[in-house]
Amino acid sequence: MAGAGYNAGVNHSPLTAVDSTPGQRLRLLSYNVQVGISTTRYRHYLTHGWKHVLPFPERARNLARIAHFVSAFDVVGLQELDAGSLRSGFVNYAEYLSQHAGLRHWYSQVNRNLARIARHSQGMLSRFPLRTVTEHRLPGAIPGRGAMEVHLGVGEESLVIIQVHLALVRRTRARQLDYVAELVQQHPHVVVMGDFNCLPTSPEFRRLLAKTHLCEPHVDSCTYPSWQPLHCFDHILATPELKVEHGTVFQVTYSDHLPVGLDITLPPGLRLDYEPHGASTA
Repeated sequence: MAGAGYNAGVNHSPLTAVDSTPGQRLRLLSYNVQVGISTTRYRHYLTHGWKHVLPFPERARNLARIAHFVSAFDVVGLQELDAGSLRSGFVNYAEYLSQHAGLRHWYSQVNRNLARIARHSQGMLSRFPLRTVTEHRLPGAIPGRGAMEVHLGVGEESLVIIQVHLALVRRTRARQLDYVAELVQQHPHVVVMGDFNCLPTSPEFRRLLAKTHLCEPHVDSCTYPSWQPLHCFDHILATPELKVEHGTVFQVTYSDHLPVGLDITLPPGLRLDYEPHGASTA
């Protein structure tokens, strides 16, 4: 099961001190931002569909609102970004949100590259150096779904965060979660976050839990659609040694999904810290 490792980007903005002693607390967030489109009605998928292809002024204002919101968190996984194309004004959204949220370290994974038209991606923002980042291409008949495996930490132990945006078709999604399960089994301290496109009661979700040491989800509130949540599609899962303090679905309607957050405390011996100078590398 091969993945490709790459260098992560860094926003050299001023930092504020964060306690990096054992047992430190982290605020995690997963958010499908729908490439900066604020959808508030089902009919907008039709009437606003052109916004997935062409730039529009409101997108920048909405991205600024998203950046302000995510700035309160320590590690942020973002789905449905653009890595720089016509529709984004050739702006890499992960880099843009890193700069405007003050989250210094960032990474962008392109999963479907349509050249100048669209560069579909997902990203991660962090207050801490991304020690390594590995891109995984998830199985599926139609290419374009990926998992991002990020390692954080100082010393021998690391916190592994696996971010996903899974397929709409159940059979494909089951294969993708089997792949993710193999990744989880290789590490003791793991968080899996993202847009799963399935409920926690679905067979493929239950199979993921059965095959790994991931705990039951701590947040089971609905996240989609944001204006009238009916489905619990967005999740953050953690292994038992990561003590969960609090979980929340936030009622912010900057996208067609609501963001989900999880506050965790790291076990003794697992420590995250800032890199004083230079870029984090993968």
